[in-house]
Amino acid sequence: MTVAAAQGAADSAASLVQSVDWLAIAPPALTAVVALAVLVADLFVPERRKPLLGVLSLAGLAAALLLLIPIRTGDRSTFCLTADADVCSYTADHFTLVIQLLVLGGALLTALLSVTELSGAKRLPAGEFWFLLLSSAAGAALLPAARDLATLVVALEVATLPAFALVGLKRGDRLSSEAALKFFLSSVAATAVMLLGVSFVYATTGTLHLTEIATRLDEVPGALETLASAGVALTLVGFAFKAAAAPFHFWVPDTYVGAPLPVAAYLSVVSKAVGFSGLILVTVIAFPSHSDVWGPVVAVLAALTMTVGNVAALRQPATRAWSAVRLLAWSSVAQAGYLLVPIAAAAYAGTDQIGSTVAYALMYAVVNLGAFAVAALVARTKPLNRLADYRGLASERPLVALAMGFFLLCLAGLPPGVVGLFAKVAVFSSAVDAGLGWLAVVMSANVVIALYYYLQWTAVLFRAPETAEEGASEAGPTPPAAGPVPRPAGPLTGRPAPAPVLAAIGLTTAVGIALSGAPQLVLRFAAESLF
Repeated sequence: MTVAAAQGAADSAASLVQSVDWLAIAPPALTAVVALAVLVADLFVPERRKPLLGVLSLAGLAAALLLLIPIRTGDRSTFCLTADADVCSYTADHFTLVIQLLVLGGALLTALLSVTELSGAKRLPAGEFWFLLLSSAAGAALLPAARDLATLVVALEVATLPAFALVGLKRGDRLSSEAALKFFLSSVAATAVMLLGVSFVYATTGTLHLTEIATRLDEVPGALETLASAGVALTLVGFAFKAAAAPFHFWVPDTYVGAPLPVAAYLSVVSKAVGFSGLILVTVIAFPSHSDVWGPVVAVLAALTMTVGNVAALRQPATRAWSAVRLLAWSSVAQAGYLLVPIAAAAYAGTDQIGSTVAYALMYAVVNLGAFAVAALVARTKPLNRLADYRGLASERPLVALAMGFFLLCLAGLPPGVVGLFAKVAVFSSAVDAGLGWLAVVMSANVVIALYYYLQWTAVLFRAPETAEEGASEAGPTPPAAGPVPRPAGPLTGRPAPAPVLAAIGLTTAVGIALSGAPQLVLRFAAESLF
């Protein structure tokens, strides 16, 4: 080989080497490293010191959140093409940072709720639980930064696969095993359809990078136009499943009931954030030229999702086992419908509408995690977690009842839950601005439907506790018993409230009140996340 040839080979090899922006990838990378550290430490830590794994996990998630501060300017990219530095696989822009804040914050609150689940009589295996939770959070934090379809799919599966195991982690529990199986089978089917769509898109464009796909879809030959449109539609299916959009929502109620409550809370927020992040990335960045394909589809999905979720939540009887969890599950489906509205509006009025989805997601994450925290507290003495079990909560723990009432009013969009009202108005305005008047009407009708079951649950919190006589009267008349009148039994009677659960309730309440005091900050913060 001549000197010139050797020099040319060296220059070519050097061009393939690029520096990695470690600070940009630090939040998901640190979460993954802590997950591996927990897995290894579990092999050597004695049983009595297993709680230290929880402390390590909480510290790791908190540190990952703090690492968002140095990159808050949101203008960092890495893993770029050597031929074109503007085409990258990882971008830490404002949208990425907001979603990572939501995901890692949600995982941190889930970890707080999980501490008590790992110390009870039917405790979960600590090492496996913390490893799976952190692994899923790492994948969820990676997804909003992904800017090519391969990274998107990998991040989606890294976020999802540990979630299957988390749902089925209650060993020997039939409901937990059944929930994990339903979640797994439906997710695998949705992923297979999505991969088929990705292959169609790649076949028609010859690239996996989102910005390159957007450019090349405009130049697809007429003979391949049908294949490209099919690829666009099929790619949306996987993300619609994660977002619990109807008709891909059927896994939600049974999965939430069978999973440990902290895991259900995690799925209701973090899994939904993953789904909506993926939908936003592929529609707004990769497929803007095919908005005539995905715009009407997302609009119909939004209307169908909010209607199915609210009608099903409305039909939950107060005395049915796990009816409170089922209502929260169906409520999360309905909320997914509202979150889809601005994405549909973006097809007609531009990406400015996406800020409404991000603002709504932030509000929903805070108050829904708070509601699940209260449900986890009540479940300690009322394991069936019926809506009727919340009767008398105000007389025993007035602050907890006030917090739960506040969360429910936020979800309903009523004062004093001003942030919920503000978020719903922003979503409604996006539909009107995009000319989707019919969708705005459907949303208005669904908001009215949701008022009934949210207010009904709120009223139950402040009713007098059920006495022994009232409970007996449901089964039939009984002779009067001698002695003193039995003391009313509240939903938390006899069990002290765990400090981590109270901390989660207090934190979500404080954030919700702060956002209600200055709701414009949410939309302003979300608007900065536009691409």
